[in-house]
Amino acid sequence: MAERSTAAVDVADNSDDTSLTAKADQSTADGVAKNRERDTDSDEVQESTRTDGPGTTSPPELHSGHKLARRYRLEECVTRLDGFSSWRAVDEKLRRAVGVHILPADHSRARSVLAAARSSALLGDPRFVQVLDAVEENDLVYVVHEWLPDATELTPLLASGPLEPYDAYQMVSQISSAMAAAHREGLAHLRLNPNAVLRTSTGQWRIRGLAVNAALRGVTTETPQRTDTEAIGALLYAALTQRWPYESDAYGLAGLPKDIGLIAPDQVRAGVHRGLSELSMRALVNDGATASRHESPCTTPEELVKAIGEMPRIRPPEPAFTAPPEYQRTTYQQGTYGRQAPRLGATQPVPTPPPPLQSRTGKALKWAVSALLIAALGLGSWQLADALMDQGGKNEEPGPTQTSDGNDKGPKKPAGGKPISISGARDFDPFGDQTEKPSDVGKVYDSSTASYWQTDYYLSSDFGRLKPGVGIILDLGKVQQVGKVKVTFVGDTSVELRSASADAGSEPTSFDAYSKVADGTGTTVELKPKSLKSRYLLVWLTELPTQDDGKWRGRVADIKVTS
Repeated sequence: MAERSTAAVDVADNSDDTSLTAKADQSTADGVAKNRERDTDSDEVQESTRTDGPGTTSPPELHSGHKLARRYRLEECVTRLDGFSSWRAVDEKLRRAVGVHILPADHSRARSVLAAARSSALLGDPRFVQVLDAVEENDLVYVVHEWLPDATELTPLLASGPLEPYDAYQMVSQISSAMAAAHREGLAHLRLNPNAVLRTSTGQWRIRGLAVNAALRGVTTETPQRTDTEAIGALLYAALTQRWPYESDAYGLAGLPKDIGLIAPDQVRAGVHRGLSELSMRALVNDGATASRHESPCTTPEELVKAIGEMPRIRPPEPAFTAPPEYQRTTYQQGTYGRQAPRLGATQPVPTPPPPLQSRTGKALKWAVSALLIAALGLGSWQLADALMDQGGKNEEPGPTQTSDGNDKGPKKPAGGKPISISGARDFDPFGDQTEKPSDVGKVYDSSTASYWQTDYYLSSDFGRLKPGVGIILDLGKVQQVGKVKVTFVGDTSVELRSASADAGSEPTSFDAYSKVADGTGTTVELKPKSLKSRYLLVWLTELPTQDDGKWRGRVADIKVTS
């Protein structure tokens, strides 16, 4: 049987439909249906959203072992609610576990679910659980998505206690950045809660159910950015306090006491990071809270990303050091094996070994070694003197005189490559917020190493695990033969040189359009591709140095291209 996981999309984590909730299953940490939680979204959110009535069509009668498209074998039903069902399945073609949502083709929301799934699939952002297929076939509509066996929901993570400040910071930073990217493409989640947020074994946070969860439930709103921003604020609030920031209990978390309103996390629990506490209140301010410390509220994920970038850096916790156990002498030490063991309670004296080489044999050995060393030194001196005398005799012999004329056929020094001028450059951040200090890009080819272009600052050398890198796209004006690209950094930096195809008519905007041709690490890196012709080059930073201010950021002082 396929491995159970928390990665099944939970779209039935709510509601007041108690007759259905009693029968519905919910995926837990090991994939077993247990203890279904009621969704208790705040009154304000409910007023700002509209939920269509449930479809009149009954869920399709399916069972374990049923196959869709002769490929997806259903294994276990994890949700059956409101006219649709969700399953853990096996893709027999690729031999991997997947999740599947199934609706009748005449369900009132079948069209919107198909449209949402296809839009989400086109986004292709790895920070979201990917939609793999969306099909209408045999009076059924089904959506196939990733199944992550190594991921854990935020709900069970909070069951054991609040997150550490560094983990909470990583969560809100990655979730906000991902949602900002989704909203730029016109996609919203509208059902962002602890069951929709997953942490993988590598520490990456991923979001499931983008657009699809809301479409399955018929949830819409006129303010999607504000709704998702408030949801992120609620996630951060719960991560800091282990409390749900509304009066009702939800997702295994106790709500706030009634009649006191929404109070800041650092007033709910001692030791909460003050900056993160203020950030959660700024995101929740639209729900009736007062902006903490008179900071302006954040109404979109983009504003939340900007607010996070302005926060002081939160360091990861220091690894715990465990002292090694004290050395204990055993009865198998040299010279004790086979001897009678000491009586219990008696102290066994350890004999002091004699000084080395004090016996008659030891003295003879020392004299022999000394004689060999003296002989070796004498032989070496004689050979050295003989070699010097031979060299002196050779130098006295006249040698041929070398002359040079216009017809000299001797070897010549290879000529250096011709400089290639850079006609333009721009910042390139495809896995983040699409911008990385664009106003300073011109400093990388102004022939001065005193000025530089720099990235945003991050919490580690690997971009805080938020993205694989950032870079600069160089426009050489036309397709040219590139022999070497010399990049000067401030601090040791790992870099790759990537190239667009020589047939590219315009500057590619996708990262996959640039192929790796060289790489290196250092403060001055010479990248030498083999037989490269291109117009567009990508200088792609993959690992950042620590700067004087203690932050990780990349700084490119100069780039020179030669043929």
